[in-house]
Amino acid sequence: MHSEKRTKQNRRLVAALACRAGGTRLFGKPLQTLDQGISILDHILEEMKAAIEIDAIVLGISEGIENQIFIDVANRHDIGYILGDQKDVLQRLIQCGHHESASDVFRITSECPFTSWEMLPAVWKEHTNNNNDITVTEFLPEGLNFEIYSLASLEKSHKEGNDDERSEFCSAYARRCHDKFNIQVIPCQENWNRLDLRLTVDNPEDLILCRAIFKNLKNTKPHIPTEEILKFVDRHPKLHRLVEPFVDMTPLWAHCQKETFPHEK
Repeated sequence: MHSEKRTKQNRRLVAALACRAGGTRLFGKPLQTLDQGISILDHILEEMKAAIEIDAIVLGISEGIENQIFIDVANRHDIGYILGDQKDVLQRLIQCGHHESASDVFRITSECPFTSWEMLPAVWKEHTNNNNDITVTEFLPEGLNFEIYSLASLEKSHKEGNDDERSEFCSAYARRCHDKFNIQVIPCQENWNRLDLRLTVDNPEDLILCRAIFKNLKNTKPHIPTEEILKFVDRHPKLHRLVEPFVDMTPLWAHCQKETFPHEK
């Protein structure tokens, strides 16, 4: 049973960012600096505020004294936050949606400083026009993709999924049981199809690359163009080689597509 039909008039897109300070490979990833006084999370929030499709932003902060710093970040940026279970990331995203009366939730992870924001207007239009439960981008470098969920689809995933699928792998249930949802997978334009690249921060080497991108392209922020990011990485193969051991070229959502949508030209 798919979620109830929603109308454009009552759609409210809320960005939900799950935040915690832990991390075995790199502690406090969202708080790592990209440049003087600008953390990864600071930059993500600046990007989100500049996206007119996003109506509100909420931090889904994990419980625990080490995560109190994220409350300060929320207050400094004048955005909402919730405190929730450390392991149940999916529930925190749902709480974020309820906090701002969302019909739909925009999701990226808090260690991805760059997103292909150029795709958001068209993806949001497809999501609403087709009354999708889930609409996602695919085939971009890891870290540049984003996902839009109806709040009802997140709640369904939480109710029917297992504990692992409620964790940081909170899209796992929808990807496993994709026949239970209206899912549209929107591929990027062909020259952005770069699964050989990685632009998320999970290791010290990732941070070196993302800092270099930010410092050299920050004059184009808040939405640093995808094309410029890819060109920069291709011009600096030594930086690219730093993260090559961590590249995973497996697309997450491609198997969920019900029909073929052509590449953007």
